[in-house]
Amino acid sequence: MTTTIGTPMTTTTPPTTPPTTSAAALDWRRLTTHPTAGPLVALLAACVFFAAQSDEFLSGGNLSLVVQQVMVVGTLALGETLIILTAGIDLSCGAVMAFGAIVMTKLAADGTLPPLVAIAVGIAVCAAFGIANGALVTYVKLPPFIVTLGMLNVAFALTHIYSDEQTITNLPGPLTALGQTFPMGRTDITYGSILTIGLFLVLAYALGQTAWGKHTYALGNSDNVARLTGIRTTRLRLGIYALAGVVYGIAALLLVSRTGVGDPKAGQTDNLDAITAVVIGGTSLFGGRGAVLGTLVGALIVGVFRNGLQLMGVGSIYQTLITGGLVILAVTVDQFSRRKASR
Repeated sequence: MTTTIGTPMTTTTPPTTPPTTSAAALDWRRLTTHPTAGPLVALLAACVFFAAQSDEFLSGGNLSLVVQQVMVVGTLALGETLIILTAGIDLSCGAVMAFGAIVMTKLAADGTLPPLVAIAVGIAVCAAFGIANGALVTYVKLPPFIVTLGMLNVAFALTHIYSDEQTITNLPGPLTALGQTFPMGRTDITYGSILTIGLFLVLAYALGQTAWGKHTYALGNSDNVARLTGIRTTRLRLGIYALAGVVYGIAALLLVSRTGVGDPKAGQTDNLDAITAVVIGGTSLFGGRGAVLGTLVGALIVGVFRNGLQLMGVGSIYQTLITGGLVILAVTVDQFSRRKASR
């Protein structure tokens, strides 16, 4: 008697497919994790809060005032953003802007140069400071904090020496043209504000859509890695500091057009406001992460907080205290997000 040993039956289980994420969920994830998302929510929340505290906050005149205040600090913060993206810092931006404003106003008011040429010289002076900062950081290998702290003092001293401690008045029309306004709904908008928004859009495109922008982010993430991939980091860093100086010069022109004078005491704390706007806007102080449109939102947050607190009758010293707290909070959030991303 023979027994037949049959082949054991095997059952195959169909391969498991990983769960798919819908396109809407992916879009929502990208939106909520974008560096600008948090600052934008904070801006909207601040506007709602101050609108509930003061009926004057949403008036056309008050909103116009906020925009005029933001256009100078916002433009200054735009140049600061470029440097912070490379893991640097520029403490001299406000003092350089003030010196550029004194140069262009004095040359124009004295009749030494035609107004447009005086403006160009003022911007060129700011660019020269940027090149000097970049050269010391790039070639001499000095820390950006030390270099720009020294340049802050140099620019501050030159401003007071060149101006003889005098406020320069009776400026020709081209220097104040950007301070003129045009109506937009219930609000008057300055031409300088349009220029500021245009600068933000141009640099946002350059950083997001060009090879130069990608190289800038790579430089901020790791200088050594960027150099090994073929990026000319020395020339790139020097160019970024020079471009930041040009932006500071444009901020100087906006400052003059807003105030109508060349004031040697202007811009003494604008460097701190600019750095505050950059950090609150989501740009990491460690470099390689951030967006210039976030800086614009950050500048608006600073402007809204200062204006709203003033309408509420909060003293200026407490406004500074609250602004400092916002900076610490923003840096803390950035630190936690970087630690989470590295895990």
